[in-house]
Amino acid sequence: MTDKHNITGLILAGGRGTRMGQADKGMLPLHGQPLVRHVLQRLAPQVGQLAISANEHAGAYARFGLPVWSDVLPGQLGPLAGLHSGMQHAATPYLLTVPCDSPLLPSDLAARLAAGLVAHDADLAIAVTEEIDPATGQTVRRPHPVFCLVKTLALPQLDAYLAAGERRMRTWHGPLKLAEVLFEDGRAFGNINTPDDLAALQAQGLDVPVAQAMLADAVAPVADIEQLPLPQALERILAADIISPISVPAHDNSAMDGYALHGADLGGDAPVTLAVVDTILAGRPGTVTVQRGQCARIMTGAVMPDGCDSVVPQELVRQAGEHGITVAPDCIRPGDNRRFKGEDLMQGQPALLQGKRLGPAELGLLASLGIATVPVRRRLRVAFFSTGDELRSIGEQLDAGCIYDSNRYTLLGMLTRLGCEVLDMGIVKDQPQALEAALRGACAAADVIITSGGVSSGAADFTREILARLGEVAFWQINMRPGRPMAFGRIASGGETALLLGLPGNPVAVMATFYFLARPTLLRMMGADADTASLPLLQVAAQAPIRKKRGRTEYQRGIVERDADGRQHVRVTGAQGSGILRSMTQANCMIVLHAAQGHVAAGDPVDIVLFHGLT
Repeated sequence: MTDKHNITGLILAGGRGTRMGQADKGMLPLHGQPLVRHVLQRLAPQVGQLAISANEHAGAYARFGLPVWSDVLPGQLGPLAGLHSGMQHAATPYLLTVPCDSPLLPSDLAARLAAGLVAHDADLAIAVTEEIDPATGQTVRRPHPVFCLVKTLALPQLDAYLAAGERRMRTWHGPLKLAEVLFEDGRAFGNINTPDDLAALQAQGLDVPVAQAMLADAVAPVADIEQLPLPQALERILAADIISPISVPAHDNSAMDGYALHGADLGGDAPVTLAVVDTILAGRPGTVTVQRGQCARIMTGAVMPDGCDSVVPQELVRQAGEHGITVAPDCIRPGDNRRFKGEDLMQGQPALLQGKRLGPAELGLLASLGIATVPVRRRLRVAFFSTGDELRSIGEQLDAGCIYDSNRYTLLGMLTRLGCEVLDMGIVKDQPQALEAALRGACAAADVIITSGGVSSGAADFTREILARLGEVAFWQINMRPGRPMAFGRIASGGETALLLGLPGNPVAVMATFYFLARPTLLRMMGADADTASLPLLQVAAQAPIRKKRGRTEYQRGIVERDADGRQHVRVTGAQGSGILRSMTQANCMIVLHAAQGHVAAGDPVDIVLFHGLT
């Protein structure tokens, strides 16, 4: 398999869309950001290097922080000119090209094209899909040559092709060996060519990875820093690197109770007898120089005497007396059971980096360095409320057609466990004035506002109208189940601004969108590093078939178990309705079924996120 670091991803941009009013298609807005950024977010994890090919608006494209390569050859050569320029500039052996107006490109495009290229010992690989020919009703293959992975050594063939006056992207490779790689989802290779195409895609909602990337790009850590005593810093986010003031351990020391000696005294065929000349306790360094043929009784953690490089554990000594010991010549290897100064941490080296969440191990490490106080980010202030005329609080009369509000308590638990400073604003009725007042009040008091309910297209959902006055919303829908209706934006009121996360109303959808979208966003605002903010995925086998619609990400509640042979497998908890909150209490994991996946067969590997330890 070709390593992704050997691939440069090149986005072909800068072209004007005739049916888009001659606008630069890469800069057209989709869900609050340019089309080219959506492509970048899809492509970046797949390749080692990134660049953009553009002749016009190079300055605008340069703002994405990537190299912008213009055409080397004169004339309007279309995507071939971009391919030519990319093959000249790329410092990697492979170049992957994609157009700037295909924001749904597959998340495994590079990996699958690379696998096809290797499997066929080819010079280039292109994506193909299958579709029904309306004239014949037959299945035909449709190539997508702009989605191309090519060896950069193929540049001479492209030079010759262009020099001959040819311009067709499909045939430039000539005698080079081509691999066609079949992709199932033709939607992933669609282009945005008309305003209707753009409007339709806007209405479909964002795919989960794109939404996650957008959220990550949109937030920054809170600036305020607190200096806390170590016992109060548990689960807080470190705001600065901690440099070790000492070496740990501070000296070479023994890893065992036993006898410190010269490793060179061991060896040979006969037992070795050594004179005991000192006893060294932890915290009380020895006072006698240990010569060859001698040893010192030593305890775990005690300072190694000068010249001694090994420790024989007490239990390996054949004979021991007050003045001497006898050991087998090969009882240990020279250097065994000795800890070196700074083996754990050397003075002047970073002990912990900013963004680290301080757990028990981190507190212990800091204490071992003698550090009494640490700089941490202040707690993130999050205001939350539920919306809906049908909701009732605990203790109120449950009238016909009404339900108790569970979402606030779920959010309270998740936010508290995450370490946020929470402001529970209760239930807000489906009335525009009440909702606007709640949003304004939350904006004045918090960094983030989380609502549940009121972001779908129901007749009583006034959120969109109000947010149009108070701020802007980047997206309203996510291609996920459960949790399709979700809003993300910012609002302003009274000179204050706040991030808005509008979660769905169904209880399981609230938890799914919180864990996979809100949680990493909040952690980044708290100052957490990327590893802390992301959820680790594990793979286990599905115990039974799982039904799954291709084209959206699904989160199904699962139970991980071991079978009689000790092998792990996962099964769904049963019905997966987004209102069945009891299923979350039965589950110990969430099964993550990615958008490209279809139905899962028994025994197939699936990704899961364990609930244990999830904050």
